[in-house]
Order: sequence, then C-alpha cells, then structure tokens
Amino acid sequence: MKGIADTGFIVALARQNDEHHAWAAGLSQRITEPLLTCESVLAEAAFHLESSSYVLALLDDELLKLSFSLSNNIAQVKDLAARYADRKPDLADLCLIRMCELYPRHSLITVDEDDFRVYRKNKREVISLICPPRGR
Repeated sequence: MKGIADTGFIVALARQNDEHHAWAAGLSQRITEPLLTCESVLAEAAFHLESSSYVLALLDDELLKLSFSLSNNIAQVKDLAARYADRKPDLADLCLIRMCELYPRHSLITVDEDDFRVYRKNKREVISLICPPRGR
C-alpha cells in the first residue's frame, strides 16, 4: 500500500481509546512499505500524544518515512494557504496537500475526511483518501 500519513491516523493508532483505533490498527497490519509523512504531521502527533518518543519510534520501525521538505516547496505551500484561507488550514494539512501532488500514486490516510474532501491537488484533482468508515 502506498500511503501518506496524516496526524489523526498516527494518534488513532497510538491511543487504544480513540474512536478510530481499531480502524488504524487494522490498517497498519496491511502496510507493506513505510507511509510517507512530513515533519509538521510528526510535530502535531507528538503534541497530541504528549510523546515525541512514540512518534520517533514509528520512524525507527519504518512504519513512517519523512518525505517532504517545506523549504523546497514553500512557494507551492504558500499558494495553497492563500487558496484555502477561508478554511483556515494548518501547516500540516497544507504540506499534505502538496505531498499528494508530489506523490500522485499515494492515498492520504486521514480521519479528517471533511476537509480533505474539499481540498484539491493540482488545483482541481480530487485527493485519494483512505478514511475510517463513517458512523451510522
């Protein structure tokens, strides 16, 4: 599976009491290569989990792989920030949208379906998402 990991997936995987934990744990068992992510996502996840060690261990265990340089993509990320200013996206979301442009064969693994159904890569293309099933 080729994927890009968002914060919510990492947090759900770590927290057994998270409403999406079973989904995240099941998905993690099907991962055959490291999920790509960015430093902004890792910082958010470490903050929410109150554990940098857990997040860094995911890199050591090769579940995650850093694969984005903000300094090399700053102009594109600024353009995305301006385009989606009305939604007030955080930096991690902007970096993830850009990563979806850079890695078009990867799906974004997120619990934040509402925002990522609105965001577009390359201005008009739908972002391929892997999300937990919606509640009934």
